[in-house]
Amino acid sequence: MDPPEHARPLVGIALKVASTLSFTAMATLIKLASVHYPIGELVFFRSFFALIPVFAWVGWRGRFPSVFHTERIGRHFIRSVTGAATMFLGFTALSLLPIADATAIGYAAPLLTVVLAVIFLGEKVRVYRWSAVAVGLIGVLVILSDYVGPDTSGATERSAVGAIVAVSGAFLGAATATQVRAMVHYEGAATIVVYFSLFTSLFALLTLPFGWHVPDPLGLAALITAGIFGGLGQVLMTQSFRYGGASMIAPFDYTSMIWALAVSLVIFNTWPTHRMLFGTAIVIGAGLFVIFRERQLGIERARSKRAQTPTTPLS
Repeated sequence: MDPPEHARPLVGIALKVASTLSFTAMATLIKLASVHYPIGELVFFRSFFALIPVFAWVGWRGRFPSVFHTERIGRHFIRSVTGAATMFLGFTALSLLPIADATAIGYAAPLLTVVLAVIFLGEKVRVYRWSAVAVGLIGVLVILSDYVGPDTSGATERSAVGAIVAVSGAFLGAATATQVRAMVHYEGAATIVVYFSLFTSLFALLTLPFGWHVPDPLGLAALITAGIFGGLGQVLMTQSFRYGGASMIAPFDYTSMIWALAVSLVIFNTWPTHRMLFGTAIVIGAGLFVIFRERQLGIERARSKRAQTPTTPLS
């Protein structure tokens, strides 16, 4: 990733943490609404009304209407297919699992992205990161073990299905992230976000014949607010990388577990199991190590590039 436009790391960290709060607020509203509305309807409101803060941000940066300019609309469509599928699976998992469990399983996505980047982008990964990925996936298995065998922690057969859905969503999320890693070399972040929101809204509309429910005023307000929080989280996350390097900002993504645990306890009265917390700690530790190694490799590449740059002799 390119260096930040403005080196103000504390601002970048604050924006990143604010984005995790915004995404958690969105997830909370989605989970509450999932009792009354089908997943396709939730995906539509999340995607369509996310455009409100996104368009406000684009206009503030003076990139409207140039944000719509692209010569690779097909790539945006394919990225949106996998991204929309990820959202459908993620919202389904939220409807079936405690929000903290769904969040923890979702942390597998960055680890799986490392694997897919090797396969599809030809990135080189050394033994340290492979080891971290393996350990992180073991942590995911520890979390999933809560949903296997006799019900000793309140897990149900329905929750087991939710766990499978959450893992599938994490895998597709990794596939989507791999596509975005390739696209950022020739497309702006705002363009990627706008086309994703538009295409996903269209895909969600296709589920209209399968039984959408007309929301009451309170439900409508919750659905629209969920979309706005989702778009706001995207804007805050994107802005955070303008003020701090990716290796500095990325670890604060795990603050989302703090908010998810708080929501589980306060709103849903769901207590995490010791096994879930232990597995989450393993996954987060592995993710932090992957971030640390990528930062070290970035420093090494920068040093190598400077060493290879010829110096101009003094005249």
